[in-house]
Amino acid sequence: MNKKHSTLRRVATAVASGVALTVALAACSSGGSTSADSGSASDITAALQKKSSITVWAWAPAVKDIAKSFEKKYPNVTVKVVNAGTGNDQYIKLQNAIKAGSGGPDVAQIEYYALPQFALGDSLADLGKFGMSDLESKYTTGTWNSVNLNGKLAALPQDSGPMALFYNKTVFDKYGIAVPTTWDEYINAAKTLHAADPNAYITNDTGDAGFTTSMIWQAGGQPYKTSSDGKKVTIDLQDAGAKKYADMWSQLVDGGLVSPISSWSDEWYKGLADGSIATLAIGAWMPGNLETGVEAASGNWRVAPLPTYESGSAATAENGGSGDSVMAASTNKLVAAGFVKYMNAQEGTQISMDAGGFPSTTADLSSSKFLDAAPEYFGGQQINKVLAQASKDVVKGWSYLPFQVYSNSIFGDTVGQAYADKANLNEGLKAWQKSTASYGSEQGFTVTSK
Repeated sequence: MNKKHSTLRRVATAVASGVALTVALAACSSGGSTSADSGSASDITAALQKKSSITVWAWAPAVKDIAKSFEKKYPNVTVKVVNAGTGNDQYIKLQNAIKAGSGGPDVAQIEYYALPQFALGDSLADLGKFGMSDLESKYTTGTWNSVNLNGKLAALPQDSGPMALFYNKTVFDKYGIAVPTTWDEYINAAKTLHAADPNAYITNDTGDAGFTTSMIWQAGGQPYKTSSDGKKVTIDLQDAGAKKYADMWSQLVDGGLVSPISSWSDEWYKGLADGSIATLAIGAWMPGNLETGVEAASGNWRVAPLPTYESGSAATAENGGSGDSVMAASTNKLVAAGFVKYMNAQEGTQISMDAGGFPSTTADLSSSKFLDAAPEYFGGQQINKVLAQASKDVVKGWSYLPFQVYSNSIFGDTVGQAYADKANLNEGLKAWQKSTASYGSEQGFTVTSK
């Protein structure tokens, strides 16, 4: 996997349910702080002129370059960037530091799906108290909603992943397949392709929690709802959107129309290169992975809007992305807040884009430099015009559970069984809901499981 870009993708599962337990218990373990818990823009500016240092935990490759740029602008501040691991590897260490009350960073990169778990226990500073709620207009609706939790601004959006359809035009042309605009057309394309070449598949899928929640999101599902105090949770993985997705995607799984190759494996890259995996419904951060990991297919791939359930109605969802939070235990919150703002609302956004990140800021998404880029890998197509539009077409109203990391960790034991048995995915979703609800109740949440 290419190290430059692959760390920008969504980490879909947790690896240890015991660790997720400690995350859910964050409500009673957040540490205190001796630094100011609020401050104006002028307070931040003043703090940045003083001798100080902060530690940032992040895996995105651009952060070190952003830190260097920040230090050049504010020479009295030292920024130590630590890659404490991606996804759950970092979350384990972060939660341990929260419990211990020491050893943690001032700033942490946290994926959108994991933010609710840390925000629930007041482990994250409210950036609204540092005047950053005024930045709302700078960001896409989807990413801004992802960092506003329980009435608090838990982070500033760093990047985003509006979904689109990446497809191998060479394969489509070879078999006379039109680019699907609806999921019904996509299923028909899958059948045509596999009938023409039994070794070729429309896509691969062995079961992925992040992909599944994104697809339910696109279908209009709202299976997770949490009360404003974070204590009451409703789970309904059989709501109209969830069923719409499962009924559609089950046709591909049941019919053996998806490749049984795991994403990010060597076999997966090979399939993307030789055309045996013809499309990916995935986040807008994908281009860099194709360009550096599937070089042999340069010129073959293109990007189109994600298929929808109704013709002519644009709708998509976020698949990946993360925000940057100031930890409540930081003793240097003003400087930490200044760095988060610099990284995600000032000069840092361009540095992040140059490193392959897909922006969450509307100004960058609408810039001519960004929109007019025509990468040779994609046959000179101005792919960012498609991806930028996707960011505008994200369905509103989505939210994650305050214990989503744990829920994702048991996806393979529940929905994964439906994949293994080539069974209807609705049964897998029911099993996932039951296990997730049981866990939530065990952790002290009042859970309504519909």
